[in-house]
Amino acid sequence: MANTNEDLFKNIIGHAKEYGYVFQSSEIYDGLSAVYDYGQNGVELKKNLREYWWKAMVQMHENIVGIDAAIFMHPTTWKASGHTDAFNDPLIDNKTSKKRYRADVLIEDWVEKIRQKIDKEVTKAEKRFGEAFNKEEFLATNQRVLANQAKIDEVENRFKTAMENEDLADVKQLIIDLEIADPISGSKDWTDVRQFNLMFSTEMGSTAEGANKIYLRPETAQGIFVNFLNVQKTGRMKIPFGIAQIGKAFRNEIVARQFIFRMREFEQMELQFFVRPGEEMKWYDYWKEERIKWHKAIGIAQENYRFHDHLKLAHYANAASDIEYNFPFGFKELEGIHSRTDFDLKQHEIHSGKKLQYFDPEINESYVPYVIETSIGLDRLFLSILSDSYKEEQLEDGSSRVVLKIPAFLAPTKVAVLPLTKKDGLPEKAREILDELKLDMTCQYDEKNAIGKRYRIHDANGTPFAITVDHQTLEDNTVTVRDRDTMEQERMPIAELAAFLDKKVNMKYVLRR
Repeated sequence: MANTNEDLFKNIIGHAKEYGYVFQSSEIYDGLSAVYDYGQNGVELKKNLREYWWKAMVQMHENIVGIDAAIFMHPTTWKASGHTDAFNDPLIDNKTSKKRYRADVLIEDWVEKIRQKIDKEVTKAEKRFGEAFNKEEFLATNQRVLANQAKIDEVENRFKTAMENEDLADVKQLIIDLEIADPISGSKDWTDVRQFNLMFSTEMGSTAEGANKIYLRPETAQGIFVNFLNVQKTGRMKIPFGIAQIGKAFRNEIVARQFIFRMREFEQMELQFFVRPGEEMKWYDYWKEERIKWHKAIGIAQENYRFHDHLKLAHYANAASDIEYNFPFGFKELEGIHSRTDFDLKQHEIHSGKKLQYFDPEINESYVPYVIETSIGLDRLFLSILSDSYKEEQLEDGSSRVVLKIPAFLAPTKVAVLPLTKKDGLPEKAREILDELKLDMTCQYDEKNAIGKRYRIHDANGTPFAITVDHQTLEDNTVTVRDRDTMEQERMPIAELAAFLDKKVNMKYVLRR
C-alpha cells in the first residue's frame, strides 16, 4: 500500500503497465526516454476520452466543426507563428548532479511549497472555527497568509519581468536568491540559464543537398489557422464559430518527467473559436465555464480542479488561464484557455500574402477575427483519470484489493461476462449474452480462474460490471450483475440487462448534464 504521494504515483505507473494501459516505448531495447505506448486497455480509454471531448465540442454545438490537418506543414508556418524564433524553454544545469532542469519549473515548485503553507493555515483555521469559518475573510486578513502571499506575488512578478525582458541572468539570480537546491544532490551550484528551442526538425526531399528543412508540428493549432478560410467558406460558417481538432504534436523536451505527463510525442485536443473583435473576453469567460463543467461532469471530486490565471502571457495572448488538476505530484496544468487575439491569422496574412478575413453581414464589415482557444493534452487527461481512479482498499473481511474506479462511461471494458464454471452449458449461455451486448458496448468473456479471482482481476482492470452466468441462469434466464465500486450483486432477468447497462455506461447521459 502507498504511504506517500510518491509511492502512490509509482504504484499507479506499475499498475498501468501490469494491466495493459501504458508501456515504455521500445521496452525490449531498454526503452526510449519520455515516449510511451498505450496497451490494450489504454487505447480503449484514450478512444473514449477522445469521443467524450469530440461529442461535447463538435456534436453538441451547431457552430463547431472538426478538421484533421497534416503533421507536416510548410516551414514558413512556424516562422509566422513565432515558433522558429521564440519556442524556447529556459534551462539550467546543476553542476554537482549534472542534471538539467527547466528554470521556470524550479521556481513554480518553490511557489507551490509556499502555497501549501497557506493551505495548511486554512485547514487549521477550518478545524478551529468549524461552520463559522469564513475562508475569504481569513485569506484577506491573516498575517501569515498575507506574508506568504506577498512572497509569491513578489517572486512571480520578478520572474515575469525577467522573462519579458529576456533577462536570463536575473532568472538565475532569482533561483540563487530563493536558495533553490537541486532536488537530487541538494547542491545550489547552478550554471547560467539558456534558452532551448523545442521543435523537432527533419528534411523533406529526395537528396540531402536538395532537401528542405521542415518541422514536426509542436502544436495542432496552426493547422486550424491556415485552414480558416477553407472551413469558413465550404462550411458556410458564421461568426462566432469554432474549428476543433485532435492530433499528435511533438516537442523535444529536454526535461521530460512524471511518466506520461510530459512527453516528446503527445496528443492534443484543441478548439479555436473565432469571434468578433471586442467580444473576445465574453467568449473567453464562456469557454472557461464550459470547459470546467465538462471536466466536473466526469465525476472527479471538484476540489481536485482549480483555475490558475497566467502572469506571463504568451506573445499572442491578452488573457490566459489553466485548469489545473491535483496529480499525485501536485496541481499541474491539464487544459489551457487562451484569448489569442488576432495574432495568428494576421501573422499568416503577412507571411503568406493572402487575406484571412471574414465579411460580417450583420455589421457590413470585413475583419480578421479574434480567437479563443481551448487546448487539452489527451495524455494528461488520461493520467488524471488513472490517478483519480486508482484505489487501494482494505475490505471488511480483512482482505485488500486494488481497483480502478474509472467512470463507467469511460471504462475500457464496460462488462465482463463470466460463466461460473466451464461446463454444463454455462459457457454457451454466457457467449449468447456476450454476443448480444457487444453490439452496444465493449465486453470481455472470461472463464479462467475461480470466480472471486476473476472479480479481482476485473476490478483492477477497471471493468465497472461483471455478469455471472450460473446454473440458475439455465432454469430462469436470470444472471448476477456485480458492481465494481460497491461489490454489491443484483439478480436480474437477461432481458433487462441491455437497458440496465445502457443507463450506467452510455456517454449520452453524461453529455445531457
